[in-house]
Parts: sequence; C-alpha cells; structure tokens
Amino acid sequence: MSKHYFTYKTPDDLRRDAEGLGVDVPLVDDREEIKRWLAKPVDILGEDGKSWRIGNSLATHPMEGCDSEPDGRPGELTLRRYLRFGAGGAKLIWFEACAVVEAGRANPRQLWIHAGSAAALEKLLADCRRAHAREFGSRADLVSVLQLTHSGRYSYHGQHVAYAHPLLDAHPYTNLANSTPRNTPPHVASEEYLATLEDRFVEAARLAREVGFDGIDLKMTHGYLLSEILSARTRPGAYGGSLENRARLALNVFRKIRERVGKDLLLAVRLGVYDGVPYAVSLADQSGAPRPFPNPYLYGFGVNPENPLEMDLAEPLEFIGWLQQAGVKLLNVSMGNPYVNPHIGRPYEKPNEGLYEAPEHPLVGVARHFRVTAEIQRTYPDLAVVGTGYSWLQHLMIHAGAANLKLGRVTLVGVGRGALAYPEFARDALTRGELDPLRTCKTLSYCTYLMRQKKHPLGQFPTGCPPFDKVGYGQVMKEARHAAREQKAASRTP
Repeated sequence: MSKHYFTYKTPDDLRRDAEGLGVDVPLVDDREEIKRWLAKPVDILGEDGKSWRIGNSLATHPMEGCDSEPDGRPGELTLRRYLRFGAGGAKLIWFEACAVVEAGRANPRQLWIHAGSAAALEKLLADCRRAHAREFGSRADLVSVLQLTHSGRYSYHGQHVAYAHPLLDAHPYTNLANSTPRNTPPHVASEEYLATLEDRFVEAARLAREVGFDGIDLKMTHGYLLSEILSARTRPGAYGGSLENRARLALNVFRKIRERVGKDLLLAVRLGVYDGVPYAVSLADQSGAPRPFPNPYLYGFGVNPENPLEMDLAEPLEFIGWLQQAGVKLLNVSMGNPYVNPHIGRPYEKPNEGLYEAPEHPLVGVARHFRVTAEIQRTYPDLAVVGTGYSWLQHLMIHAGAANLKLGRVTLVGVGRGALAYPEFARDALTRGELDPLRTCKTLSYCTYLMRQKKHPLGQFPTGCPPFDKVGYGQVMKEARHAAREQKAASRTP
C-alpha cells in the first residue's frame, strides 16, 4: 500500500515537513496577497513591435487527453476539456501535444496537425476562447500556445530514436526489475529524416498560425525525440556530439519559422532540463530504484556524467540562452521521463498500477522543481518562465505559487494534473484566494492509468480525472478496468 504523504491542512503543517526534510518550499499565507500576486499580468515583448499580454500569472499545462479522432482531429472529450479550461480563469492556455507527422504520434488518438485537421483545431481554439469570453467578458488577454511534438521512441508505431541508448533501448518503460528486455533495437533516425522533420515542424507552425494560435511550443521533454536529441552525445554527425550539434534541430526550426512564418508568432519551449536515469520497481519493497547504469553516463541531458543521479544545469542554461537568442520568449520548465522515472517530473501520492512507490518524499520533488526554475529565472530575468510541480501541493499550491512569484523565482505558475481535476482552480484562486480542498487533485495517478490503457477499439482509452470528473470519465474508468482484467485473464490462459 502506498504511503500517505499529504496530510497538511494549513501552510504551517507543510512548513514543518519541509523544514524536517531540509527543503525550501516558500508559501504565502494571506489570501489577499495570494490574489494580488496571482492576478499580476505578464507582458511579453516580441519583435517588430509585437507583444502579448497574459492577463494573470496562471497557466494550464499541456495535458493530453488521448481523445482525438483517428485522423488527429479533436474529439468530443477534447472539446469538453478546452471549454472547461477556457472558462477556468487561467490566462495562458497551453494546448496539448500535437504531432507534426502521423508517425510521431504517441498513441492513435493523439492530436495531429495537418491540412485535414486544421479546420477542427481552429474550431477548438475558437470555442475555447468563446468560453473564456462568456465567463470573463473578453478574451483579449488570453494567450493560447499549441505544443508541437514528435514522440520518437514513444511513438505508437515506427519509432525513431535519436541514438542508441543502452538502457532505454532494452527498457523503454518502467516495469519489474527482472522483466525481459526488448531484444530488437529501435530505428535511429537518419540525418535526412531529421532534416526533413525540421520542415515538418515549420509547416505545423505555419498551420498553427493560420488556425489562430498566438504561439507554438516545441516539446523538448519527457524523452520524446526533440528532448532525446539533446542528450545525443554518442550520436555521430550533424545532430550529435557537441551541444551545438545537439541544439541544431531546435534552433534550425526556430530560425526557419521566423524566416518563413513570420515574427508575430510567439515562440515557446517546454524543456526537460534534467533527464535523470531510468528506474525500475524494486522487488524487495516495490519502491523505485535506478537501473544499473554505465559510468560515465553519457545518455542524459542536465545530468552529471560522473553521477547522473545529480543534476548539472550547465548545458541546459547555455541552451536556454541560445533559445532566447533564437526568438524564444516563453519557457516552460519540466524534467524527467514519465515512462521511466515518473517521480522526478510528477511527484505523486500513489503510483500508477504496477509501477514503483515513490523513492523520495514528494515534497523533495516539488522543491527540486522550484529550485531549478528559480535558477533559470535568475539567470534569464527577461524570459517568461512557467513553473511546474504544483499539483501535489493540492489546496496549498496557490500559496506556493504566490510565494515563488513574490520572490521573483518564476513568471507564471503552471498547473497540469490539478487542472484536469479542478478546471476552475484559477477562478477560485483569483476570487477567493483559496482552493476547495475537496476538489484538488490528489495525485493518485488515475489519469496516468487511463493513458497507459490500450485495449480499446481505437487503440487508446481517453484520459482525465475519474475521481473528480465522473461525468466525463467515470464510465471510461470502468471500461478500462474491465478491459485490463480481460487482458490479464487472457494472458494466463494456456
């Protein structure tokens, strides 16, 4: 049984635990002060006089619903999610990962932007904006960014990886430590493939601009292709080896966007600044433990090669500087790979079924997010930085968000899983200065459970928050559990 970590009713309860763990989690207590800091607008100055105003300091992270149509168009649940986000009150809505090629989809129900899906994406964006305007009178200070992606080794078919990875090639997912490794190595993307992919990202950005999005984001986190290439030290050629080469793909894409699409599109990146190492389930106690790794470890971004359990931000900070020079104005800080070390990116109370118990107190993971984001913001004070890691704090997340804003450690507070559970979190935070503890995400990983269930007629169950959105996902959860039981029974049948 999972250990029960979150027992806090008040900020002081959390402070005592943080002090005992020796971690820094700043908090603001006063409701009016919380409202004041969270309501602060963010102005982003672009080129040629272009600017964007984000009406408050709250953002919804790009949370995938795995509920598009087979051709990549948004489905009914996709529309429902963004209507709720639009009415929720956050002024930066970061639209979820949208594949730029069909072969780069993480699952057969991931959004995919192409000529045939553009009109449906345009309607999704317009409906989201209308929902916001109905609730708040205007959408003039609402900014919408579309995340563009190629899932690389986590594509659901035809995987293309950045390089041969001695651990992930055999164990691309967290599972039992004694599980049978994958024997067939995945296909390493050629230089020709990556060069062609640059133009696919540029074309996707052009379509996103035509659709009406304020900006685009290159997804460079969570082990997907653009993230993995940042750690391709052992890859030969133009896209591997030196940091300059590993940065080439992203920087080329942004250069081409500015040349071919224009400078009036907000450029953003969600960047994984620390990969960590793959973990597995310890058979002794079900906790997470690192898989045995080679030393030096040349296969992670933002890690100390001599001890990859330690972070080294030298390369990420240098790369962020290059991104800023390339025109990137908005950076969303992320870390970890949810397939092999989910506790790093998403501190949780309860693991997804079959995965490992948290190997550290989740508050340690939250503080890691805050510390790293603060260092990036201090290094680049003119960059709009979106922080991550708030959902585990439940009703106290806005206390921490306001404190990080007050201390200048972040520009915007981003909420992911918490927004699935509680789409109106921003409205309540801004009007009341507090959240309803009975509605906040409990990080029990039901959304991840649904995301990992594939025994569905379309090859993928949609994902959301079954505990707090029974109308949308109560029946979906029942169907997914039934399918999982049938699959398990079939695997036992001689």
